[in-house]
Amino acid sequence: MNEINIEWNIARLFTKINYSIQTDTINEYIIPTLNEEQKKTIYADEADVLNVALFGMTAGEWRKHNKNISDNSNIRDYANLIQLIILNNLEIANSEYIKLGIKQSERLIKLNESARKQLEIIIKNESFSELNNKNNYLLDNNTNKKNI
Repeated sequence: MNEINIEWNIARLFTKINYSIQTDTINEYIIPTLNEEQKKTIYADEADVLNVALFGMTAGEWRKHNKNISDNSNIRDYANLIQLIILNNLEIANSEYIKLGIKQSERLIKLNESARKQLEIIIKNESFSELNNKNNYLLDNNTNKKNI
């Protein structure tokens, strides 16, 4: 496994770990307020808040536009390294926003603003520029391999 795959797999693993932080927050703060029907989709709905904030589309929309990949593919498994870093940050932020009682629609706006700002800062960062010049893959969505 080359360095690119190792770094990407580590970043993807962190998003999966941070997702558990978000699901615990959902369990504690959102689930008690929902009816049985709402409980069936809340985790996917909250994951899609992050997907829309970062990628501009839900997982279902992404699968619809990427039928050639696989029916079971996950938009996050095709994210580039920078997107995964930002996703990690958004998962933590979303958990905190949920705890503060911020409505989902307002969280989406805040998370999207945060994602845009983070991307802007990362791209302007001198360390990022040096690393990207050496490797030229940080913004490439085609370097990602299999799920971990």
